[in-house]
Amino acid sequence: MSSRDRDGADRYSRQKRFAGLGPAGHDRIRQGRAVLVGCGALGSSIANALVRAGVGRLTLIDDDLLETSNLQRQTLFDERQARAQMPKVEAARERLAQINRDVDLRAIEARVTPETMSDLVGRPDVVLDGTDRFLPRYLINDYCVREAIPWIHGGCAACQGQVMPVLPGVTPCLRCIFPEIPGEEDALNADTLGILGPIAHLVASLQAIEALKILSGRRELVRAVLHAVDPWASRLATISLSGPEPQCPCCGQRRFDFLEPEEAR
Repeated sequence: MSSRDRDGADRYSRQKRFAGLGPAGHDRIRQGRAVLVGCGALGSSIANALVRAGVGRLTLIDDDLLETSNLQRQTLFDERQARAQMPKVEAARERLAQINRDVDLRAIEARVTPETMSDLVGRPDVVLDGTDRFLPRYLINDYCVREAIPWIHGGCAACQGQVMPVLPGVTPCLRCIFPEIPGEEDALNADTLGILGPIAHLVASLQAIEALKILSGRRELVRAVLHAVDPWASRLATISLSGPEPQCPCCGQRRFDFLEPEEAR
């Protein structure tokens, strides 16, 4: 795939000049495969960043339809698409194809479940969390730990957000830090708390940067950290974490509870 536009300009010239990547890192990104679960506020911003960076293949998974209230924070979409109530994955693919035609875009209108996870996600280089609920996050965590696939957790509501990269066997997994799904009163939930659009873009940008480290072959730069941000209150923190927790139900005890059918849990 050529990186040059019709006028001969190299669209990735500034990316290649970044010392952390260079041409070799950029070439790895161009061969990389990412899967994004969720195409809402986080997912649409992550997809935009990765497609502009030139990721080789991006698979989008979501079963939701667009509505006008999404446009306040989901900047990839427009009024025409919202009025038509397009599936988010199709609307995203339409816009992303106009941004970078060289990226292999795959849109899957579906919901991840224990039964569908393997077929939908497969074995990419990285999985990104663009969801807004904890159950699919724990499902992603179980699957990625079991299959040794790096993944990037992100969540936001109001003007707060968090990001945590997971390298199975190297950094803590989601259940090391949150062994059980938080209750509704403890969870970041935009439905009840509302949300300011820029917090989604901030969290998505942090997730995309962690993914680019992995895709470019710089896994050694991925730290065991939890980024916690609340820019409305001028609080930005990076919390250092230890390694995988030996007593973790998932990566310590190798129990993948959320990959079991719900009736079997």
